[in-house]
Parts: sequence; C-alpha cells; structure tokens
Amino acid sequence: SLLRRWKGGGASVWKYQTHAEIFILLLTFYLLGGPSHSLFYSATATYAFAMGLIICGCLFFLRRSGKIIGAGSLVAITSIIIVFGVVSIFIGGSSIKFFASSAGRDATLTGRTQVWASLLPVVSRNLVVGTGFGGFWTSRTRDYFRISEAHNGYLEILLGLGLIGILLISIFLLSSCRKAHQELSSDFYWGLLWICYIIVSAVHNIGESSIDTFTSHLTAVILFFTVSSTKLFRAESDSHTA
Repeated sequence: SLLRRWKGGGASVWKYQTHAEIFILLLTFYLLGGPSHSLFYSATATYAFAMGLIICGCLFFLRRSGKIIGAGSLVAITSIIIVFGVVSIFIGGSSIKFFASSAGRDATLTGRTQVWASLLPVVSRNLVVGTGFGGFWTSRTRDYFRISEAHNGYLEILLGLGLIGILLISIFLLSSCRKAHQELSSDFYWGLLWICYIIVSAVHNIGESSIDTFTSHLTAVILFFTVSSTKLFRAESDSHTA
C-alpha cells in the first residue's frame, strides 16, 4: 500500500492512513524482536519476513527497469524452497544449520531435528498416503511424543497425507504462483503481495507448521488470493458485459 501510493498509483485515502501504516510496519519489526528483544525471537518468522522483503525488492526493481520476472523463474524459486524444506527433514536439518547458527540457535535448531527424527519412522510406515487428513495428532500421539506439531509444515503433510499430500500442496502453491505472475501485468501491487505471501509461506514451513491446513493464517491468505484474483473478476465482468 505504501509502495503503491509512493509511486502515485493508489486511490485517495484517509489523510492519516500513511501514518497508521508506518506505525504498523514499525510495530511489526518490534514484535519480530521477541520478548525483551533477547535470543528468544522467532528466527523462522524473521527469515521468512526477510525473504519476503527480498522478493518484494527484486520484483519492484525489475519493474522499474521495465522488466517482469518470468513465471518459470518464480515457479523454480518456490519449487527449490519446497524441496529444500522436505529434504531438510530427512538429513537432520544439516542443510539449514548455517541459518540456525547465524540466528544464534544450536545445532538441533532448538530441538527441531530431534522432533523430526522421532517422527520419521511414522512417515516411513505410511509414506504414500499418510495416516489420514488430521488423523495423526490425537491426544494419544501428543502424550506419546510430548509435542503437538512437527515444527515443519512439509513433515506435517507427510504425516497426514504422505507423498500424495506433498504433491498436491506443491501443485496448489505452484499453480497459485503462476496465477500471481499473471496478476503482475494487470495489477502489479496485488500480484506482488500475492507472490511475497507464497514465498513467505514456503520458507516459514521449513521451521514451523502452517501449510497443512487451509485454516492456518498464511495458507488461508494464499487461498484467498487464489480465488479473488482481480484478473479473474475482470474477465468475468467482461463476459457478463458482452
């Protein structure tokens, strides 16, 4: 919203809206610092947010240069992040230890690698179809593992829906990514926000679980973007007019 109005593309708004948005942005940075701004801040949220800002900056820079990133490039970036998140589970998180150490975390990624190792035998027993949607985390399994989530969205999907689930959620994200790319040509800022949300969600699920259900915030927002494309509405409006 700030970028759109800065470039003169936004509609007239309440005169204090810019002040309110800057306040929310500063509040976001403050909250990312965690309790008392100690080492207890969320490294996953910080890396995901930083990745979103990087993608936002790159797309905005390309637009200023008169270019638009190709759909294939966006799909490739998203695919790499998904594969990276899945592979990290099976190699004990060694692929992200650099990022963990940079954030001041230990080699176990604050116990995540131990959680992943304890859940992998369950995955191997139901690798293709999983244990069923929402069927793994019962009161019994929570008591047994003494946790209530896998701290990796891709592992959550493997537990519930197996490899078929990973395939389906990947198709959904990559399809949404292509639609977001199409949106760049008709409403650049809406498409920009959409793409950033996809990237943020893909990165966030390497260390947390938010993609295994459409009721989680990040995935619900991506679903909202997918079904509320302004290009789709414009096409329907044109067909009705015709």
